[in-house]
Amino acid sequence: MSENSREIREVSVQRTESRKYTATSLESGASIEFGQGEGLLTPVELLLAAIAGCSSIDVDVATTRRSEPEKFDVLASGYKLSEDGASRMDDIHLGFDLKFPDTDEGRKAASMVERIVKLSHDKYCTVSRTVEFGAKVVSEVVE
Repeated sequence: MSENSREIREVSVQRTESRKYTATSLESGASIEFGQGEGLLTPVELLLAAIAGCSSIDVDVATTRRSEPEKFDVLASGYKLSEDGASRMDDIHLGFDLKFPDTDEGRKAASMVERIVKLSHDKYCTVSRTVEFGAKVVSEVVE
């Protein structure tokens, strides 16, 4: 029997100046600036960061129960395509570069990484699963 749940997640985006915006979580109040211009992540870069961040959290939570990493870097990359004037991303890739201490606990943590990365991709990471499966997006003008 499958277990289904539905929990709303919301962010508010405000324009702070030309091509600069702040996204704020309505749940936690946390915010991030983004947009177009020097020193700002673009929306596409935020998408890549969200995918990498989601799986990074899964890997981090599982492995640090055993050992703190000496190195924990994740590179998210993909190709921006333009097809008939419409843009989208394709061939998104996450590269996990982790190093743990040469101790029993460090080796145990390192031995978990491949399995946890796969579980994150296949089951736990809401962001990458949403991108892969697709989600209906509705845009409307609110009066």
